[in-house]
Amino acid sequence: MDELRRFRLALVAWAAGGAGAGAAAAAARELAGGVRTVVLVEGSSDQVALEALATRYGRDLGAEGVAVVPLGGATSIGRFLDVCGPPGLGLPLAGLCDIGEERHFRRHLERVGLGSGLTHAGLEALGFHVCVADLEDELIRALGADGVQQVIDAQGEMRPFRIFQGQPAQRERPVEHQLRRFMGTHSGRKALYAQALVAHLDPERVPRPLDSLLAHV
Repeated sequence: MDELRRFRLALVAWAAGGAGAGAAAAAARELAGGVRTVVLVEGSSDQVALEALATRYGRDLGAEGVAVVPLGGATSIGRFLDVCGPPGLGLPLAGLCDIGEERHFRRHLERVGLGSGLTHAGLEALGFHVCVADLEDELIRALGADGVQQVIDAQGEMRPFRIFQGQPAQRERPVEHQLRRFMGTHSGRKALYAQALVAHLDPERVPRPLDSLLAHV
């Protein structure tokens, strides 16, 4: 297991608290010397998308010392800022969140002393970028509904998607909404399509939050 992965696991265990938090904190502190920046993202699909896009840009975030850490949900941002931000390791930070969770990020960034009265532009200046409405929405708009369906077909999932479209709750909804909902119907599907959609992105249509975040780190 490489040191950056060990650092991520230690950070997650430290933030979770409990009996193993002390040992996890010690491990994270020991490994933090090899970390240049911690990027806090809501979930594993955000991590997959960011790392896949970095690879397309010819970058290896791990080799650069950039640790992309999934929070397991935006409401955990406070605990992670406590352990890797100014109250804890004091590492340089960046992040990605959905627009509906922006308030959680803003409030806790201000609480740990990384700004006051933060605006949307203020968040971006800190390296924290916001998806409208979420990562899946950004990628669907970037590729277009037809392009996304081509990716679904390439994954061998066109038949399940057509069945999903035929459900009473989905029939009258726009196809973009159907696509977004479909990606969240099975565990692991968001991460699968995060990687597949990023692989098919036109370089001129990379979603701004992803592009700007990578430029920052």
